[in-house]
Amino acid sequence: MLRKLAVELRQDILRIIAKAGSGHPGGSLSMVELLIGLFWYTLRHDPKRPDWPERDLFLLSKGHGCPALYTVMAHRGYFPREELLTLRRYPTRLQGHPERGSPPGVEMASGSLGQGLSMANGLALADRLDGRRRRIFCLMGDGEIQEGQVWEAAMTSHHHKLDAVCAIVDANQLQQNGPVKAIQDIEPLADKWRSFGWHAIEINGHDLQQVMDAYDEAGTIKGKPQAIVARTVKGKGVSFMELNPAWHGMAPKPEELERALAELQAVA
Repeated sequence: MLRKLAVELRQDILRIIAKAGSGHPGGSLSMVELLIGLFWYTLRHDPKRPDWPERDLFLLSKGHGCPALYTVMAHRGYFPREELLTLRRYPTRLQGHPERGSPPGVEMASGSLGQGLSMANGLALADRLDGRRRRIFCLMGDGEIQEGQVWEAAMTSHHHKLDAVCAIVDANQLQQNGPVKAIQDIEPLADKWRSFGWHAIEINGHDLQQVMDAYDEAGTIKGKPQAIVARTVKGKGVSFMELNPAWHGMAPKPEELERALAELQAVA
C-alpha cells in the first residue's frame, strides 16, 4: 500500500509543479519515502489538531522540497487535496517555500538553507525546560549541509545531549549547480555525524522498510542526537529527471508531464 502511495505522491508532486509553472521537482521526488515513513508510521500527529501540544515536530529545512511536504500533508488530511493545485498561485497558502502555519501543520518557515537544525535544537531545549517529551525531525539536503551553521548546530545538539532531535539527510547526490561531490564533497557523511557525537544510521532512502526501521532505531537512542543518512536519487522515478541537475528547479512542460506520469504508473 505504501509503495503504491509513493507513486501517487510523486504523480501529484509533478502535477502541481507543472500547473504552477515553477518549482523544484528533483529534490521533492527524492524525499517521498522519507516523508511516508514519518507521516504514515513514525510521527505522533493529528491532522485535525495541527497545533496539538504533544505532537512530534517535522521541520523541512530544505524548503524548496515543499511540493512533497504539501502533497503528503494533503493526502494525510491536513487540507483538501484540490488545494494542491494552488501551489505558487497567489494568494495561496502553498507558497514556493514553506511559511509557518500556512497551511496549519507547517512548523517552520524555510528556504534560506542551513537553519533547520538550529531550529530543532531550540525547540528541543524549550521542550526540556517545559518538561515536554516529543521527537523533533529535521530533513536537510546533502548540498545544504555544506553550510557551516549546520555543523555548529550539530555540535550544539551533542553538547546538550538532545536525544529528541533526529536529523534526516536526503543525500540525493546533486545540488543546484551539479554533483555534490564536485562542488564540495561532504563524504564520509555518516562518519562525520559520528565524529560530532551523533548516532548515525545509513540507509537506502527509497526502501520503506529501511526507512521505518531507521526511525525505530533512532527512537531507542538515549543521551545523543541521531542522524539518518538516506541515500537517495534526485528526481527518483522519472528516467529523464533522475540525477539530472537541470531538474533541480524546472517545471515539466505538458508533454514531459505526460511522459513522467506514464513512467510512474508503469511501476505502480
